[in-house]
Amino acid sequence: MRVHRVDTSRRRDVNRFIEVPFALYRDSPQWVPPLRGEVRLCLNRDKHPFYEHSTAEFFLVEADGEDVGRVAIIDNQNYNRYHDTQTAFFYLFECIDDVDAAHALVDAAVDWARGRGLTTIKGPRGLLAGDGIGLLVDGFQHRPAVGIPYNLPYYDQLVVSCGFTKESDFYSGYLPGDYALNPRYAEVAAKVMERRGLRIQTFGSKRELVSWAPRIREVYNDSFRDGEGHFPLTEGELSVVAERLLSIADHRLIKLVMKGEEVIGFLFAFHDISAALQRIKGRLWPLGWLVLMREFKRTEWVNVNGIGLLPEHRGVGANAVLYTEMAKSVHAFGFKHADVVQIEDKNAKSRAEMAALGVQWYKTHRVYRRAV
Repeated sequence: MRVHRVDTSRRRDVNRFIEVPFALYRDSPQWVPPLRGEVRLCLNRDKHPFYEHSTAEFFLVEADGEDVGRVAIIDNQNYNRYHDTQTAFFYLFECIDDVDAAHALVDAAVDWARGRGLTTIKGPRGLLAGDGIGLLVDGFQHRPAVGIPYNLPYYDQLVVSCGFTKESDFYSGYLPGDYALNPRYAEVAAKVMERRGLRIQTFGSKRELVSWAPRIREVYNDSFRDGEGHFPLTEGELSVVAERLLSIADHRLIKLVMKGEEVIGFLFAFHDISAALQRIKGRLWPLGWLVLMREFKRTEWVNVNGIGLLPEHRGVGANAVLYTEMAKSVHAFGFKHADVVQIEDKNAKSRAEMAALGVQWYKTHRVYRRAV
């Protein structure tokens, strides 16, 4: 085994890093390829706003002249300042079913983190909020939602063999598109909206939605400020997250909860275009974009991957407003299936509320930790 540090200024090195999972998952019917351009941006120290305040390193492991694994190791200095920690994150981990290869990658990551004075490694977590979290440990027979990782079943054993233990789990759930919301939710939502002066902001066009992007970025940032994995995003980082979301957004599926002119909550739902992403194999050009556009019209799945309220507006029944609007969105489009994406196990209240709606938890992603 030979470990190779990726020179992110060399296109050949970057391409090698990008291509590792395309070889590993060649025969997997569930894996959804990322857009190559998005992965390339993660390695671009000149263009990605993350590198304005922090850094990361990328490693490949070779065997018999072939790249058989990769990993990114991240020093997010904004996160560490915000939480007063010395934590590194690993991300983009891919590896053949070989303990020696996995250990070689992790050893390189640990040495790098130790050299920067970091004391703990957690992950998988990416550069930004919205990057897919965790390794899949349950639900391998299901295709992932857009932007959510998929990996082979042996990954958990590889990571555990490298000294990692469970930090937390994130559950994704299934709802049939024709699920019936208990009328009580609509009654509570109507009362809460009247008593607290709330209203739902919808959008008549993609252009109107884009004009609201700065305010959406702000509430997205603030709504997760109490979470362990949260850190305030810079304006540049928020722009990357917003651009990613808006690129696949149908304006009719994005809703905001307003109190006067203040945005206090949001519901983000998206057409599931993962089947089209599989067909284009990570390439938008020359015709990948056309395949994606067609998928918006024919997919029977919707991904619900953003439901949030500002902390000061929780616990007063406003969740009923969001759940009522979620049901309206799913039913209005005639979706046959809904994937409710990644709710952390520590968020017992949200998980219980989702289970009461009829959500069946069917995929689990795990975040790990180990000492450096």
